[in-house]
Amino acid sequence: MSAGSTAQSEGSVTDNQAYPIGYMITFRCYGTWLHGDSRGAMDRRNHNCPGDPLMPADARLWASRRAALTQTPMQLDAAQRRLVAETSGAVCCYRNWQLHAAEVRTEHVHVVVSGECRPEAIMTTLKAWCTRRLREAGVLAANGKVWSRHGSTRYLWSEQALEQACRYTLEAQDTDKEA
Repeated sequence: MSAGSTAQSEGSVTDNQAYPIGYMITFRCYGTWLHGDSRGAMDRRNHNCPGDPLMPADARLWASRRAALTQTPMQLDAAQRRLVAETSGAVCCYRNWQLHAAEVRTEHVHVVVSGECRPEAIMTTLKAWCTRRLREAGVLAANGKVWSRHGSTRYLWSEQALEQACRYTLEAQDTDKEA
């Protein structure tokens, strides 16, 4: 999925409704999956729900988006991935969110989290604290961008959905941490 997707599965939270039992949140590193990419992409208007077809590859669109980047795409090395994983766990603990699973990749992060708030608040908080810690550690320039805008937020309404998200996060990823 590309940045910008906000797909909800199995329902959505309203002010009168309990929160889901968890969220699967994915956010990408800056510039690593642009619209027009040969892998396809999602957008906020036409290709943004589970099962929707991805946007088709479009070399001209990709080149346009690539030219608009303000820095080279961000890829996390092993030390940066460890720091992002540690920070994510610490933030979840501090906020009383339950972190069920996390996988920090070279170009994106998956977390499965439970908390009594909307997933966008969790994602925004994690991205902000991880960025802060990367800067404090001196592994990111003061003005360097780490993350693409938004990400994917899947609502998990059943134990089965939570287990599947955790299994995907922990077991369906390559062991070399690439993309």
